[in-house]
Amino acid sequence: MNSNENLIAKFYTAFSNADYQTMSECYHPKIHFVDPAFGLLKEEQVSDMWKMLILRSKGNLKIEFSNIKADDFSGSANWVATYNFSKTNRKVINRIAAEFAFQDGLIIKHTDNFDVWKWSKQAFGIKGFLLGWTGFFQDKIKEQALLTLKKFQKAQ
Repeated sequence: MNSNENLIAKFYTAFSNADYQTMSECYHPKIHFVDPAFGLLKEEQVSDMWKMLILRSKGNLKIEFSNIKADDFSGSANWVATYNFSKTNRKVINRIAAEFAFQDGLIIKHTDNFDVWKWSKQAFGIKGFLLGWTGFFQDKIKEQALLTLKKFQKAQ
């Protein structure tokens, strides 16, 4: 493995060990993160999001990762998060494709892609099945996720 592949492996190993501090150390100070649930997060918001998700899982979060690839500038990996969604306590198995950009030996851009409709069907049941594909519902998910993160950051 090259150094950027090792960096991705270090990030996901830390995630699987609920070590948000080490995850944060893999990121460049100017990190940009994008995913369907939170939208765009920058800098300390990104590390705070992972810390919040890990702490809220209370040890009931399983992370598996595979297919790590990287060169000097970009990389990718697949990962699966298995957990109970906090709002409904429903089990979710979320399959995610991650893309990375690197600068100064750290991750400067991290993009996670997953099927929001599949996720919402698991997290919300029939409501997610019926509405999870709509932009309105997806916007509400993002709005709630950002509100939860802001509350978490204020409580820190």
